Amino acid sequence: MAQRRFRFGIIDESSQTREHLIQNAQQAERLGYSTFLIRDHFIQGDFLHQLAPIATLATVAAVTSTLRIGTLVFDNDYRHPALLAKEAATLDLLSGGRLELGLGAGWLQEEYEQTGIPFESPGTRIERMQESIQVLKGLFAASPFSFQGKHYQITNLDSFPKPVQQPHPPLLIGAGGKRMLTIAAQEADIIGILASAIPNGVIEDIPTDRLASSVAQKVALIRQAAGERFDQIELSMVLNIVPASHQQHVAEKVIVEQGWKGIGVEQVLEMPSYAIGSVEQMAEKLVLLRERFALSYFVISDASIEAFAPVVAALTRDDSPNTTTPLYSI
Repeated sequence: MAQRRFRFGIIDESSQTREHLIQNAQQAERLGYSTFLIRDHFIQGDFLHQLAPIATLATVAAVTSTLRIGTLVFDNDYRHPALLAKEAATLDLLSGGRLELGLGAGWLQEEYEQTGIPFESPGTRIERMQESIQVLKGLFAASPFSFQGKHYQITNLDSFPKPVQQPHPPLLIGAGGKRMLTIAAQEADIIGILASAIPNGVIEDIPTDRLASSVAQKVALIRQAAGERFDQIELSMVLNIVPASHQQHVAEKVIVEQGWKGIGVEQVLEMPSYAIGSVEQMAEKLVLLRERFALSYFVISDASIEAFAPVVAALTRDDSPNTTTPLYSI
């Protein structure tokens, strides 16, 4: 099996003005990044405040020409799937077929409480997201669509417009736990592997969940659940970038800063979600991650857009002829 070509995405965590957003997007395109991504939150939470995703991505598409746009990820509970289907298809149309549609079941309990949206059990939220996936795919299709589910009912709706990418824009599902990983393996074109599941409404940075062995188990689960379609799925992960001349010293510092117990330096350096070291060391690690875990699509914070650009250049320039690129039909 040929390996996938490397792709690199920027997640915008700092733009709060039109000028900064445009600068960020055009810089990402110029430096060879594949996608420009944004989260979907009402409150700051564990991140910085961000702009609303749909208007933001439309603006980015208007000021770039090749940069793909996407969400990491839409919270399913914040939009009815009929609304999201129309908005997503419109984004895909107006961007010339550059949308990657990221979807998740929702997790930030504080946000639900502040907005008055019921924060139901993980099982209910996941069940609702599963129905949404079926509705989205149905509404992206050419014929009128009907659906009778527990959470959503659609009657003979012929959604307009239809997306440029067919049968639909690539669907990315962010997943960390067994049930979400299984659904993603069966439904997604791209799986954003989370270091850990977030079922209880808060991020818990458990170091053992970041270990290479833990990620190997998740990839094995995806492979088993996906069956024959595994080779069609692009595996992705958000990277913490730490440029450094002394890997060991920096890994020790990460352990102290994170307050991790029972984790050694070599284990940190092997964590798929961390890239520590020189440009050459980071590039070498990503090659190994692709070989071992089939991870080929890496997302970094816009804070590291310039520092990581030489790695992007090296890995996209030197990709071997036997690698394959994702096929997004337009």
